[in-house]
Amino acid sequence: MSLRIVVAVKYVPDATGDRHFAEDLTTDRDAVDGLLSELDEYAVEQALQIAEEADDAEITVLTVGPEDAKDALRKALSMGADQAVHVEDDGLHGTDALGTSLVLAKAIEHVGYDLVVCGMASTDGTMGVVPAMLAERLGVPQVTLLSEVKVEDGKVTGRRDGDAASEQLEAQLPAVVSVTDQSGEARYPSFKGIMAAKKKKVESLDLSDLGIEEDEVGLAGAWTKVDSAAERPARTAGTIITDEGEGGKQLAAFLAEQKFI
Repeated sequence: MSLRIVVAVKYVPDATGDRHFAEDLTTDRDAVDGLLSELDEYAVEQALQIAEEADDAEITVLTVGPEDAKDALRKALSMGADQAVHVEDDGLHGTDALGTSLVLAKAIEHVGYDLVVCGMASTDGTMGVVPAMLAERLGVPQVTLLSEVKVEDGKVTGRRDGDAASEQLEAQLPAVVSVTDQSGEARYPSFKGIMAAKKKKVESLDLSDLGIEEDEVGLAGAWTKVDSAAERPARTAGTIITDEGEGGKQLAAFLAEQKFI
């Protein structure tokens, strides 16, 4: 039986762009270019390596987001994933991590899976909680923050590196895993892969397809929200110390005033 791998990916604002909040204090995604979250590229790469080691495997990439989020799916497909699922619905605007985990879980159940692979966090929200929420909603084990991952004999195994030690973890499939940016560099899509991605299937779903009510997601259903936000103050000119014999003392006084020493 084919190993069914689902990779959850996110379309995020380019971190090098000028990012702002919209009037409703959600991220203004129309004002900046978006792309596949870099940390999710590692998840795609690990899924591809697992599939290459398996006798038979199929990789589905899944995202929740606006129309432009298809660009993230196309990038993953050009890397080598087999097919994609895009959940798009106006009612998703403002959805928090809890709501996102609900939508992802319903979509994953719709697709069918043996292994769900996620990045360690998204590069916009950087919360890192969705993999654990997904495992809870799906009722399966979670093996998170792995720098090495393998699937063999119906089990997923991996290494989690901490500050003082490394742990070897394992879980029976089906399971959810997340991988870190230490798991291995993601491959670049080849020209052949880019052309092949244009022909691969992208299934579109909305909230009604997944049996989710609008009040369960979006701003109305969010358990967390931003109360206020303000522009970061412009950088001020630095302090210049002219050394006329007392430069060292002046520098020490400045550092002490800033509580650096």
